[in-house]
Amino acid sequence: MEILDTLYTEITGFLGISRALEIIRHGDYSTFTTYDGIVSLIYPIIPLLLLLELILGFVYKKPQAKVYKINFLIYLVNRIIGRFIAIAVTTYLIGVLQPIAFFQANITWYWLIYGYVVWEFGHFLYHYWGHKVRLFWCLHSTHHAPEDMNLSVSHAHFFLEGPYADAIRTTVCLLFGLSPELLFLIMFIDGTYGAFIHVGENLLKDGRLGVLNNIILTPSHHRVHHARNPLYMDTNFCNLLNIWDKVFKTYQDEDRDVPVEYGITREMDSGNFWDVYFGEIVALVKDVIHAPGVLNKLKYIVMPPGWHHEGNHQTAKLVRETYLDTIETIQLNKIKPKQ
Repeated sequence: MEILDTLYTEITGFLGISRALEIIRHGDYSTFTTYDGIVSLIYPIIPLLLLLELILGFVYKKPQAKVYKINFLIYLVNRIIGRFIAIAVTTYLIGVLQPIAFFQANITWYWLIYGYVVWEFGHFLYHYWGHKVRLFWCLHSTHHAPEDMNLSVSHAHFFLEGPYADAIRTTVCLLFGLSPELLFLIMFIDGTYGAFIHVGENLLKDGRLGVLNNIILTPSHHRVHHARNPLYMDTNFCNLLNIWDKVFKTYQDEDRDVPVEYGITREMDSGNFWDVYFGEIVALVKDVIHAPGVLNKLKYIVMPPGWHHEGNHQTAKLVRETYLDTIETIQLNKIKPKQ
């Protein structure tokens, strides 16, 4: 009986319906008009869309079974070993950093806008470093390993990535004056939208969302971020407001002439849990062991993926710059008048 209760709890928890069921059980439907009740109705949206997306995959005969299988395994592993770490990190940082903030921004519409801009800055830093520092890439690469895009990818994370991300985002937000209440509200909004932008083509063919593509970061932008095409590599690090990508010149629209190729550049078996989850860590350890001298060993840890101690670098920045230079040369040759 205890096993069935645990299974029931896990299923309702995954579907995000636990709180809504509790409200219905108590019969106080007026609770749905409160913040807690509204949140209980929003939580199930992404899991239900995921199930619909999975069903449509079979209807369209594009089931992406390998992606769902691996991401489901990752979800189970993370539930076991990383369940409370991110919450503990956030709680600890609130206790340490909130008292030293110069001011407190509470929940009002104008502070919410301010807070979201600050949150996006913290998110940009965590996400950018996750691509530009090899050690952090080892934590983040699990999320980029799937070679198809669907909502299950939002669950594909190495268990330590959440604590790493929240440590940076929470630190930035608290130091810039966000109250814990405002921080948690933004976390909820951002987490929900951050899951939605992983929606795949089985459910949403064109991820540009019309005119919104010019205003916010859309699923199209995030598909670009997950691409291994040279044009798209290491772009679109924001989550909802793409202001910081534009400020730091990492913004990239989806080009209709360049279809997105998902995955990472390292040769890997995306259907192998161990390679998806630990492959980049193994590769880093091998590079560190074989690197000559302590300085080179350290550089492999802190330099971007693709850095090589002999100078044969294949970093995303160099690959993308080479590609853009080649495209520019081709275009110039096309318009150059014949002699």
